[in-house]
Amino acid sequence: MKGKILITGGAGFIGSEYVRQHAAKRKLVVVDKLTYAGDRQRLKAVAKDIVFHKADVANKLRMEAIFAKEKPQDVIHFAAQTHVDRSIQDNHPFIAANVTGTQNMVDLARQFKVKRFVHISTDEVYGDSTDTHSRFKETAPLRPSNPYSATKAAAEFIVTTAVRTYGLPAVIVRPANNYGPWQYPEKFVPVIILKALHNQHVPVYGKGLQIREWLHVTDCARGIDTVYKKGKTGEIYNIGSYFERPNIVTAKTILQAMEKPASLIKFVKDRPGHDFRYSVDCGKLRQLGWRPEVRFETGMRETIQWYRENIPWLQRKRIMLEELWKKVYKKK
Repeated sequence: MKGKILITGGAGFIGSEYVRQHAAKRKLVVVDKLTYAGDRQRLKAVAKDIVFHKADVANKLRMEAIFAKEKPQDVIHFAAQTHVDRSIQDNHPFIAANVTGTQNMVDLARQFKVKRFVHISTDEVYGDSTDTHSRFKETAPLRPSNPYSATKAAAEFIVTTAVRTYGLPAVIVRPANNYGPWQYPEKFVPVIILKALHNQHVPVYGKGLQIREWLHVTDCARGIDTVYKKGKTGEIYNIGSYFERPNIVTAKTILQAMEKPASLIKFVKDRPGHDFRYSVDCGKLRQLGWRPEVRFETGMRETIQWYRENIPWLQRKRIMLEELWKKVYKKK
């Protein structure tokens, strides 16, 4: 694996973590549209070690020019629109990025004969799990419950059919809910931290009983790299931590760590089609030698501290979020 690796969405939350972990020892070509959620600040520490192109994966001609210039050996495809609430408001950008963008990347990977294609999906493609005693295995049927996860399921089918029809050397990963430094503050954990830092009400959907499995972003990036290096072509791999908590418990844990009162929590009208539980069986990935290393309590303390130390970055993002919050966090 000495050739170039093209990383789409490399200025995003998880993609940038992968880039930071490997920029010093690999030839990385990073592509990112730099939407509201993409940020080159995430790559500042490794800027001299990478090649960066601002581009939209939905623009096939632009991406084709990058492939022709850089001639990547492998592709790791992170680029996606990912926030469920935004997909409920308007799913068209999700179709463009997640469906059209993935089709373009598959086409170009075939055209330029890449040797390895890693597609980053999500555990949300499984849909809702009401059985609290079982975990989704990779063979479970896909039953997406919201517009975002529907586009990610569609993207998976594009990849898997390309493997079978054209022999695309691809693998797919389905990570659990990620948290950690640099996460855009529209997601659950940084929203709580941001609101608490300003002593504002912390919005929690419904009664906060929905259960999520939490995975630190550094562990997720390591899992992706394990699949990149050892995964079998055509296979799918869950990446999880086996650490689950109801959202209300997670919110209270964060507030307690920040020495803020639980009274800041404000229950808001539940999200349409809100899945009750996500939980994945990652035994298949563990067979490749991967294990999560960051304990939730440790990772959360470090995450809170990072946001405390990067309030200017957080504040700039907050300004852009006010309008979204008005739309999605409605009174019960």
